[in-house]
Amino acid sequence: MLKYILIPLLIILNSCGTIINDANVPVSLSFSDGSSGKCKLSNKRAQYLVDVPSTTMIRRSDDALEFDCETANGMYGWGSIPSSIEGEKVAASVIFLDLGITDAITDKSRTYPASFVIPVSSTGKGLFD
Repeated sequence: MLKYILIPLLIILNSCGTIINDANVPVSLSFSDGSSGKCKLSNKRAQYLVDVPSTTMIRRSDDALEFDCETANGMYGWGSIPSSIEGEKVAASVIFLDLGITDAITDKSRTYPASFVIPVSSTGKGLFD
C-alpha cells in the first residue's frame, strides 16, 4: 500500500521546475546608448519581434536567446543571451533522484537574466537585411 502512495508522490516531486515555473520568463532589454529600436529574438522554442526598451515574456529554453537589433538612429547590435539553470532546481533534482530528467524535457528549470543591455555599434548588418 505504501508503494502506491510513494511512487506518485516521487513522480510529482521529481518534476519540480515543471510544476513550479511558468513556461515564460520576463526579460527587460535596453540598448547601451539608451536609444530605442527593434530586435528579433529567437531560441529553439519561439521567435519574437520586440520594441526596445521593453520587458518581454520569453519562452524558457536550454539554448541561448539570439538577438539581432537595430536602433532608431541606425546602430546595430547582435549576439546572444545565455540560458542558465536555476541552482535550487539542481539541488532538488539530486535530492529526489530524478537528476532533472523531467525539467530537462520541458526546459522549465532554465532561465535568462532578468535584464540585459544590448551593446550597439555603428557598423554591422541591418536588422532586416
